Amino acid sequence: MKLSIITPAFNEVENIPDLVEKSAEVISQQEEDWEMIIVDDGSTDGTYEVARSLMPKYPFLKVARNRTNMGKTQAILTGLACSTGRYVAVLDADLQYSPEDIPKLMEKLLEGYDLVTGWKVGKYSKRFVSSIYNWLSRRLFRVPVHDQNSVKVMNREILEELHLRKDWHRYIVALAVDKGYSVTEVKVQLYPREKGSQKYGGKGRVLIGLLDLVAVKFQISLIRKPLLLFGTVGLMSFLAGAIIGIYALYLRFIRGIGFRPLLYLVTLLILAGLSLFTVGFLAETLASLAARMERLEKKLGDRKRQSPE
Repeated sequence: MKLSIITPAFNEVENIPDLVEKSAEVISQQEEDWEMIIVDDGSTDGTYEVARSLMPKYPFLKVARNRTNMGKTQAILTGLACSTGRYVAVLDADLQYSPEDIPKLMEKLLEGYDLVTGWKVGKYSKRFVSSIYNWLSRRLFRVPVHDQNSVKVMNREILEELHLRKDWHRYIVALAVDKGYSVTEVKVQLYPREKGSQKYGGKGRVLIGLLDLVAVKFQISLIRKPLLLFGTVGLMSFLAGAIIGIYALYLRFIRGIGFRPLLYLVTLLILAGLSLFTVGFLAETLASLAARMERLEKKLGDRKRQSPE
């Protein structure tokens, strides 16, 4: 199978028939086999049943299911487990991105890139929030694209290698760049949602997204050199304690002024500095073990991909 299109769907019963029909038009024009996996993520509106009913008509269609709503990231991973394509596309079920753009992304991918993401053009309600989020992403992760959360295609091994936690589908591009994969973008049209309502989003997701942004940055940079983080803060605390201690001694023996709270502050700062250094050393050991495990997983994954079917 050349390409597997993974489509997470949560309460998208109104859009599924149109989505599959439009995808069928695109897939029928391909010289190589493509498949589509719709992953029902715990829908309660009959999305799963409607998708299943379309399978006899469309041989390329597969349907998977999460029995409870586990989020878009897990839906993507569920689809990956059911897929057989050498390449993987992630396409939302709401038809705000057209399946017609996927061949354009695939063409760019086959030029030698590992991941191609869409750069959405068009009017949409969250443009301001999205622009800030993408600006922060470019600064923090140095991703060479304008938009991380759009339709995308990639080599299968990227999703197999990345460790995606809940809601980390937003950072597939950043995590791929961190792993050394080549990434580029192609402009795609963003269409207004015509049926149903937004499911994987909402105002609460803005705060979650920002916190995840910090968590991912910590995961891919600071956690690899934890002593740099904890040691720096610990050194600052220790030096602050030493400076305040010298000042306290000056007050006590030169000025004849005793101020006991300064002694408590000095003790707190020095102990905190030593504790942070200790945490940093322990974290360095854990980071070393994590790096070894990651290398082992990569070797096992490479052997699995290279082994004959």
